Amino acid sequence: MTFLFGYFFEPFEVYQPEHKMGYFWITLIHSCTPVFMIFIFLSLKISPITKENWTIKKEILLVASFLLFVGIVQFLIRDIIYDNPNNWSLRYFYEELRNTFLVGILFAFILVPINYHRLNTKNSRNANAFNTSKKKSIISKKTPSHINELNVDSQNVLYAKAEGNYIELFLNDGSKILKRLTMKRLENILDSYSNYIKTHRSYIVNINQIDSVTGNAQGYKLQLKNCSNTIPVSRNMISKFNKKMNS
Repeated sequence: MTFLFGYFFEPFEVYQPEHKMGYFWITLIHSCTPVFMIFIFLSLKISPITKENWTIKKEILLVASFLLFVGIVQFLIRDIIYDNPNNWSLRYFYEELRNTFLVGILFAFILVPINYHRLNTKNSRNANAFNTSKKKSIISKKTPSHINELNVDSQNVLYAKAEGNYIELFLNDGSKILKRLTMKRLENILDSYSNYIKTHRSYIVNINQIDSVTGNAQGYKLQLKNCSNTIPVSRNMISKFNKKMNS
């Protein structure tokens, strides 16, 4: 998209005498630089915590950071493309950053909303599918229903929420139990209980207690039986959640 835009529309002033190669190849190099930078960005994997709290604002900030690095690289490769003694001047540094942001923001305004709409539609459709299909309750046959270490019946727990080094267990009758336990330890305890799934870095849910599911671009929201709170399913947990619900 950047190549076609730059080559056919020539959005910026072109001074042919300083070109070391044809305009086609110059446009191609400028267009390939963002591709190279995308591979670098993808190799810097975003942490799960960031993914779980992802917002449009953070996505725009990420795009802006990406464009900044692309602009810097465009400036650094000027000597390869242009025969100009002032290639390393602040004027051209500003010019490369400006041009990169002008083109990048144009596509960001198109692509970010499209991606947001795509995720929102996809998650809403999947959530509605969960609501319309009838699911049988899952009961683990490998272990007794009573979780000895937690001193609670596995079917009576709605969900668990991590609060630092403590875990809050929310029960069917509206009460809650506070345990000095880490989320990792709780995951290990519940590993053999098929009716539990981690939906967020701070939440584990009893899927037998799910009443309805709604979806948006950030993930899913779970409404549980006998519970006014909604539980998030973060974007990086969606695949695991879908597999569990469809199994």
